[in-house]
Amino acid sequence: MILAAGYGTRLRPFTNHTPKPLFSIAGRPLLDEIIGRLQQAGCRAVMINTHHLHHQIEAFVADQNYSLEIFTRHEPEILGTGGAIKNVADFWDDQPFMVINADIVADIDLAEVYAAHCRHQPPATLVLCDDPTFNSVIVDQDQWITGFAESSAKNDRRTDPNRLTFTGIQVLDPQVLDYIPGGRPYSSIDAYKKILAKGQKLAGVVVPKCHWQDIGTPASFRQAAMDRSVPLAFEKVYPRAGNKQVERLKLKGDGSARQWYRLKSRPGSMIMVDHGIRPTRSTSEVDSFVSIGEHLYRQGVPVPEIYFYDTFSGLVFLEDLGDEHLQQTVKSGASPQAIIVLYQSVIDHLIEMSRQGVEKFDRDWCYQTPAYDQSMILENECRYFQQAFLKGYLGCKIQFKELESDFRLLADSALQNQTIGFMHRDFQSRNIMLRRGAIFFIDFQGGRIGPLQYDLASLLIDPYVQLPQQMQNQLLEYCLQKLSTQTSVEPHRFRACYRYCTLTRNLQILGAYGYLSRVKAKKQFEQYIPPALRSLRKNLAAGDQNEFPRLSGVVERICNHFDSKY
Repeated sequence: MILAAGYGTRLRPFTNHTPKPLFSIAGRPLLDEIIGRLQQAGCRAVMINTHHLHHQIEAFVADQNYSLEIFTRHEPEILGTGGAIKNVADFWDDQPFMVINADIVADIDLAEVYAAHCRHQPPATLVLCDDPTFNSVIVDQDQWITGFAESSAKNDRRTDPNRLTFTGIQVLDPQVLDYIPGGRPYSSIDAYKKILAKGQKLAGVVVPKCHWQDIGTPASFRQAAMDRSVPLAFEKVYPRAGNKQVERLKLKGDGSARQWYRLKSRPGSMIMVDHGIRPTRSTSEVDSFVSIGEHLYRQGVPVPEIYFYDTFSGLVFLEDLGDEHLQQTVKSGASPQAIIVLYQSVIDHLIEMSRQGVEKFDRDWCYQTPAYDQSMILENECRYFQQAFLKGYLGCKIQFKELESDFRLLADSALQNQTIGFMHRDFQSRNIMLRRGAIFFIDFQGGRIGPLQYDLASLLIDPYVQLPQQMQNQLLEYCLQKLSTQTSVEPHRFRACYRYCTLTRNLQILGAYGYLSRVKAKKQFEQYIPPALRSLRKNLAAGDQNEFPRLSGVVERICNHFDSKY
């Protein structure tokens, strides 16, 4: 029997959308792994009790093709471990049966556990291990269970060798059912206490070097996911390397909440991106990262190869491209001519990504919006600028409505004369890696269908590098020339769309810097606000003086303030 009815309270909010038994580790749901282990141990039939989100568990089981019989029994009211066992009394025959929790990860030999129980034939055999956090089962020197205590982090076997942890794996004789009342919630531990009070013995099977983890908290689940996934990722990439020790080095993060690690072992290295546990059943950031990344790689776009992933735990393992990105190269003292040549090569690959990436692109891969449209511009760029930068960072009381007419005109203008393709959406120097002279693009999870001009604007007005205006103009013309050799393009229309995209991108940049600086307390982004403001003022002034009068006025006042301050 697999106990799978619980709410998973300690794992909320993630168990609000997925029952704990369906949490996956290394791409495999816990429930599926447990059933597989029972099947390998010779089990012929499995009963699963359900309650919380029971329809998902029932649907999952129905979709599988197991060689053993699987039954589910819904509990309208959670009955506890003992009550659940009693509730399926009609399922048991006169032979010992195994009960296992659905929220553990273990490599314990279940067939050997069952055989050990049959050799001694006690009322119950509990599999035990040493875990100071949970040690609460009291045993004697022969490993017979003598009692149960409250678990405590102080129960370390080094100070109390008579206490161990119950792993959630047990084998019961049918006589145990006589100690469990029917029709109400009841704990199996209370039944065991009754058995001990009557002078009977309970056996403990101690597995000293087993791998066992309770995954009842987000931290313990994520650790279990890493412990399982890291070796599998290395085995896939380096199949002949054997089980080598892996060193994990945390890397400096970006503006997101994701965590980045370099994993190093004797055969080689790779990057692990931790997106965190899936926040919702709908498409999330990690789904887009994997789907779009694999698509671009198949299309021949220079992105890192994704080796292994589990989108539920949020772990993705990919090719290690090193540490050098475009910003570092530009700021390292390269000559203007060398910078131009390098950027021309980046633009060549950008055009390739736009044209190749749009082919066979599935809009369902996008976790934000499937296309660069008016709604996205107004909400994720214009309103973001007003809320996160004007209000959140500067403390301005300017309302969205005061700028709405300018924002709507800007959104409409940015959607005209587009050169449509795959749009990266964050195509700036820190997302462009250089390895032995080759160019690679990273952080593509925000990709969607949109104008090439937007990514070009992101590249050229990038505050991280602050290219001179003359160089920006030269590279814009290079892109036009290069693109015109591959498709029909009207230069003045292309330039018009490009200018409006510099404005929408600039609004997004300032919103992001404001949010990261104030809300996330990442003060290192503040240094890029003045150049981003100057870029916005310059590109606003490049058009008709009365085109965006309200926005231009606000930006001018802010720039004057920053000019006097800095």
